[in-house]
Amino acid sequence: MTHLPMAWALCVAAFLLLVTGPAWSSGAKPRNQAPADPAKSANQDGKAEARLVEVYRLIGTSNSHAALSSAQALVKDYPNFQLAQLVYGDLLTAHNRPVRALGEFAGDLPPDATSRLQELREESRLRLLALKERPPKDAVPTQLLSLSPRNKHAIAVDVSRSRLYLFENGANGPRLLADYYISVGKAGVDKKIEGDQRTPLGIYFITSNLDPKSLKDLYGSGALPINYPNALDIRRGRSGSGIWLHGTPSNQFSRAPHATDGCVAVANPDLDRIIRTVEIRTTPVVISRNLKWVAPQSMSLEKTRFEEVLQSWVKAKSAGEFVQFSGFYAEDFTADEKTLAIHSTLKKTSSAAARARSIKLSDISLLQWAEESGLVVATFGEVIAGEKSGRTIRQYWERRKAQWKIVYEGVVG
Repeated sequence: MTHLPMAWALCVAAFLLLVTGPAWSSGAKPRNQAPADPAKSANQDGKAEARLVEVYRLIGTSNSHAALSSAQALVKDYPNFQLAQLVYGDLLTAHNRPVRALGEFAGDLPPDATSRLQELREESRLRLLALKERPPKDAVPTQLLSLSPRNKHAIAVDVSRSRLYLFENGANGPRLLADYYISVGKAGVDKKIEGDQRTPLGIYFITSNLDPKSLKDLYGSGALPINYPNALDIRRGRSGSGIWLHGTPSNQFSRAPHATDGCVAVANPDLDRIIRTVEIRTTPVVISRNLKWVAPQSMSLEKTRFEEVLQSWVKAKSAGEFVQFSGFYAEDFTADEKTLAIHSTLKKTSSAAARARSIKLSDISLLQWAEESGLVVATFGEVIAGEKSGRTIRQYWERRKAQWKIVYEGVVG
């Protein structure tokens, strides 16, 4: 007899009875037995978690024999999935005596092992919470105010749920492709200084794709650095470097919710999917304490109002009236060298001739920082009449005394 469903199982079954849909089906092929055909092996992301959820579901419906069989297959296919090993151990123990809590089979443990057990319990809780509290259909995080066609994908991280959400941007706006369990800094979030073991909060962009052969085993199957510290971080005196989205070491399928030195870590199959999907330089990465999900149309008025501000800036710049143009910039405005050179040239050439040069913007991307009122990161292409090519500009706008002001402007790439 298996002594599980009414004790240990209740801590997960209540969540899982609310989880529905084909996205959490079982029967995935294990990563270490994936076929050689890349087209077939390209879909291993999320499978291990889906199979673990199926084990939980079987426990919650008192089908303990099927749960044990599924758990045994799962740990065979993913021997480094420690949470799955823990569940399997409980299922084996439950044949002989009641199990009242996840990991009870382990018995008395030394302090370091007890700490790891608590981490696995928290990982289990967060995985189930994220599956219970699914984003509303077609909703997007408030940070994704408006993506341009150049932003083919976007990433949003919800630290409170230890979850990363991957979006595809299409004609109808961002669409959720997949979401994955993640780990963040050992000391939490809101990075301020080098070595504080915190993960930064804010709006960032993927800057490169590191060669896996150059990485230590700690970083798993790859790494995607982001541009921390960004211009706003530097203005605020924040320091540090080397913040990556990376994989997990070979002996761990996943890491504890707070386990990195500041990076965001995901399971290697999940990272492989992300690396195959996103583009460097144009993919935004939003890292938030708690994502707020809304219907895209609910942000249309806010988007329109800010676009009007941006077009007013373009009009002033096109007119060549430096005084009017400079009114859009904060008194403590900073810029890169290229931007300062542009401003210097504009000031010198403010004339009737300069006013004849129209400026057009393209591929406008607007990302707002929802955790702080009045902050928008605008990225767009700028083409000046008469020039053969344009430039890509990124601006950080802050609302100051009911007016939008540019606090930083730089040329991207």
